[in-house]
Amino acid sequence: MRCSVARSAVKIRVMNSDFDSYRLSDEHQALRAAVRDLAEKEIAPHAADVDEQGRFPVEARDALVKAGFQAVIIPEEYGGEGADELAGCIVIEEVARVCGSSSLIPGVNGLGLTPILLSASDELKQQVLPSVAAGEAMVSYALSEREAGSDAASMKTRARREGDEWVLNGTKCWITNAGESTWYTVMAVTDPEKKANGISAFVVHKDDPGFVVGTKERKLGIHGSPTREIHFEDARIPADRIIGAEGTGFKTALRTLDHTRPTIGAQAVGIAQGALDVATQYMKERKQFGKTLAEFQGLQFMLAEMAMKVEAARQLCYVAASRAERNEPDLGFISSAAKCFASDTAMQVTTDAVQLLGGAGYTRDFPVERMMRDAKITQIYEGTNQIQRMVMARNLLK
Repeated sequence: MRCSVARSAVKIRVMNSDFDSYRLSDEHQALRAAVRDLAEKEIAPHAADVDEQGRFPVEARDALVKAGFQAVIIPEEYGGEGADELAGCIVIEEVARVCGSSSLIPGVNGLGLTPILLSASDELKQQVLPSVAAGEAMVSYALSEREAGSDAASMKTRARREGDEWVLNGTKCWITNAGESTWYTVMAVTDPEKKANGISAFVVHKDDPGFVVGTKERKLGIHGSPTREIHFEDARIPADRIIGAEGTGFKTALRTLDHTRPTIGAQAVGIAQGALDVATQYMKERKQFGKTLAEFQGLQFMLAEMAMKVEAARQLCYVAASRAERNEPDLGFISSAAKCFASDTAMQVTTDAVQLLGGAGYTRDFPVERMMRDAKITQIYEGTNQIQRMVMARNLLK
């Protein structure tokens, strides 16, 4: 049974003014406290083992599902909590603070669900969303291919209509939580002549005939979150599992990223905050030359710089999530800025945390080396930070 604090904490909406701002409500603050308590008690104790063994964090999944935190943005009419996008960021941030791999459970559910929430028919939403809201299923997002990463519009996966079915052929790569998820939102070409306007979006179930999950990638970080290719070998799905109208899939994919890039920023903020917390405590306890590290001004300045950037990244992500919740036009700049700045911050802060801990930081006795490895991916997925800078520049110059 889900705890009453968690249930009430997610029934929230963003408070905003004419000045494009936001305010964390009492419910947002209660949500943060509830997720932090859960993360510290039920996720953090397993984080090192999850990383060491490269295993899926089942303890985190079970704890998040029990509390109702696995996909808080699902509307109430589909069995969800009905939380806003800022609440979704807070959940991801607080889980990432103790375990980057585990934060990809709510993070990737949100990514996979967003195309459905934005563009799917009510009938398709009814097919998919209740199972995720109940914690019976997870959902992954399948856009990238080996030769269509940053240039996603050049994808080769095809879908053709045959009677009451769509038949898919091709391969998607870098699919987070593939093999663990039940549902997959998939982009495929339905009309090659129309290029980006010939791409459509579909929902695939793991038991659909012709759907095959590939081997797990060997990665630098986020070892507990499996990343695999998925293959479509004359995979057949019912015709009603198309998301929106034929040819609108790429537009849906781009709109999705406007909503979900702040969640990658939130993951990065959480990882950075976790490293900052460890470094701060270590500086208070570790002694050199008869003083604690906290008494050396040079190290104080490092710590202050880290904390300043983490807080700036947090505020940027929250503003972006609040604007996305309101479906404001021209979200591209703020969403890319949030993801880019927060992930660059996470990489710098986790690297500095390792430096502050010295030799101890380079060992697995402390979590900062894991956090540094986990932080790197936030600069790459959902669009590399070079792509984010291109998006921002185009928005400025158009």
